[in-house]
Amino acid sequence: QVQLVESGGGLVQSGGSLRLSCVASRSIASFYTMGWYLQGPGLQRELVAQVSRGGNTNYADSVKGRFTISKDVAKNTMYLQMTSLKPEDAGRYYCHAQLATWGGNIWGQGTQVTVSS
Repeated sequence: QVQLVESGGGLVQSGGSLRLSCVASRSIASFYTMGWYLQGPGLQRELVAQVSRGGNTNYADSVKGRFTISKDVAKNTMYLQMTSLKPEDAGRYYCHAQLATWGGNIWGQGTQVTVSS
């Protein structure tokens, strides 16, 4: 079973930056998609950014121009570079992988991001 481990969360001031990392327990080269989801307090988990096997990316409107998703296949790692952070970006960020077109959804345990105003 593939495992995903996130890191990089923490406390940052509004306007600041953080980089989240998600390391997989095996090669991510074949993963259909990988992505980052945010779950704010009392809210449902929502897609923030996603990268496909071929490298295509898509972002939630709220983070376009501020966040960048990327992956390093050689390191089995996906990243989320977050800049110009806002209080509404705070919450628990989860790494997700869809292993194949038919499914195979894997989640990490999440990493907490707190943004002070």
